[in-house]
Amino acid sequence: MLKDERSTEDLRPWIQLHHIVGVGLKTKHALLRRFHTPEGVLDSGRLRPIHSFRTSRCYRSDIDRDLAWANHPNHHILTFVDPRFPKLLKQIANPPLLLYIWGDADALDAPQVSIVGSRNATPYGRRIAMALASGLAGCGITVTSGLALGIDAAAHHGAIEGHGNTIAVAAHGLNEVYPRRHRKLASRISGCGALVSEFPVGTAPRREHFPQRNRIISGLSLGTVVVEANRRSGSLITARLAAEQNREVFAIPGPIQSPQSWGCHELIRQGAKLIDRLEHVLEELPVDNRPKNISRDQPELESGPYEGLLMHMGHEPVTVDILVARSGLTTDSVCSMLLQMEINGWVESFAGGGYVQVPRTKR
Repeated sequence: MLKDERSTEDLRPWIQLHHIVGVGLKTKHALLRRFHTPEGVLDSGRLRPIHSFRTSRCYRSDIDRDLAWANHPNHHILTFVDPRFPKLLKQIANPPLLLYIWGDADALDAPQVSIVGSRNATPYGRRIAMALASGLAGCGITVTSGLALGIDAAAHHGAIEGHGNTIAVAAHGLNEVYPRRHRKLASRISGCGALVSEFPVGTAPRREHFPQRNRIISGLSLGTVVVEANRRSGSLITARLAAEQNREVFAIPGPIQSPQSWGCHELIRQGAKLIDRLEHVLEELPVDNRPKNISRDQPELESGPYEGLLMHMGHEPVTVDILVARSGLTTDSVCSMLLQMEINGWVESFAGGGYVQVPRTKR
């Protein structure tokens, strides 16, 4: 069933203004402040030099394509003045005029922490990103990232495994998924959060789009965590933008000889907060936005299957495959349980994929 046709048509002047090229976002916001509505801007004559483009067949086709996309179930276009437009994102310099959303539009105003990092993540980085995202999700914090390979994907998966919400910000139109291998992940995200883009339908991913995308990732979030990054990583742009937006910046330390940790170590030297556990993030979030009971969704690790899995572990590293063979559980179950156990300080992980129990005296 299509959405209300009149309410969708109300978006047309906003989409017209959004599609106009040759006029920067800063100028468009200034014109909106002066003329109050997109209709006022379009009729003001200030955009007359590109009037021929505005009336072209190609331009009209682009507008109609966006409106047709918005008419599908679970698709939304939020304007800057929509009450559902996320409040934190409104506070940044040059916020988007429009947000295209596939999923739950209301999810964008929930307390969020972004987790970003290298596309060429190490097993250590992916494991940390998943564990942190799962822990945040269990505490009621939405995990935001960029749907890229590596750390981004691990963060989204971790939030889903933690039975929480996750938001993916795309650098392209939402009629496609990039990278293509994440189509299934994107569909899962749309069911427990949302995919978001400021780029019109049909826009292909381009290199210059990713810094624009990154300002939305940081702008939606109370804080940004960089898990792994080399010195030229795009995730460092997200961290810089977060600092400029007066948001918290966190970095995960790593092996000093790993190039994938050098960017994080540089952030720490520049003042980013070093974190090595979930609590280090939670204690820095604004009080009014923290869950009232951080531990309410955490499992009782010394009961049921968790206790059983602990019985199959000693104080020498043991791999997931060995734990699967000893416990009779599935690989997915063992990995999910290990994430929760590591978050809660019951087990430790080592390079190479080994896990050991933490002595009770240190828990």
